[in-house]
Amino acid sequence: MDLRRRNKRVTCKSSSIPGSSRVASTCTASKSTIVHKVKPSAVNEYKKAAEAYYTAIKEDPELHVKLTGSWEAVVGEQDTFYHILEYENYSGYDKTTQKIRNSEHINTYQRLIPYLTGRSQQLCQEFAFFPTIPPRTEGGIFELRTYQLHPGALLQWEHTWRRGIEARRKFVAPVGAWFSQVGRLHQVHHMWQYPDLHTRKELREKAWQVDGWSETVSKTANVSQTAEYSMLMDAIILEPLPFSMLK
Repeated sequence: MDLRRRNKRVTCKSSSIPGSSRVASTCTASKSTIVHKVKPSAVNEYKKAAEAYYTAIKEDPELHVKLTGSWEAVVGEQDTFYHILEYENYSGYDKTTQKIRNSEHINTYQRLIPYLTGRSQQLCQEFAFFPTIPPRTEGGIFELRTYQLHPGALLQWEHTWRRGIEARRKFVAPVGAWFSQVGRLHQVHHMWQYPDLHTRKELREKAWQVDGWSETVSKTANVSQTAEYSMLMDAIILEPLPFSMLK
């Protein structure tokens, strides 16, 4: 594998917001968030098939893709698995998907299908102020938070989080954040890692004592229809799969 290409530093720029003429500050890496809903009776078989497929594509030097991570939901919708892939912008996505369709990888992927009850995919861009951390192994759990924003609120969300994220960094480093560009629009995702749920609770409570964080939460995490930026949110607790690059 060409590690220089795989670990290539992404650059950041302005990116267009779907449904708007305005732009947000993003990194060139494109994220693909894949969600698989699995038959409860086939979870173990699915895990083996998923490892075979995602390990194969991340180790193929001909593909323009990196595996950010793979996780199983333990709090949230059960028997649900998340895979996040990173491409070298949309041209990397196009090249990779084309090569997969014309290679043995497609047959490996097809072995997943009998174990699924549903699947979805969303293409996203990273926020420049919240780039995804490199592969690491620290143990514990991950939290994936998803916000459904009001149309047109993304720039305000970004501005608020640029200020508020520094309060959280004092207690826990973010894993990454990205917003949707294809698929379900007006969504923002961000991810955190904690040793356990108890530590998560303690660190979040400490952050509330720091200036700037309460204002950030009130504007971005309120689930009511009268919230300033968002109207719905989810917080899913994930455990990494053995082959995940983040765990």
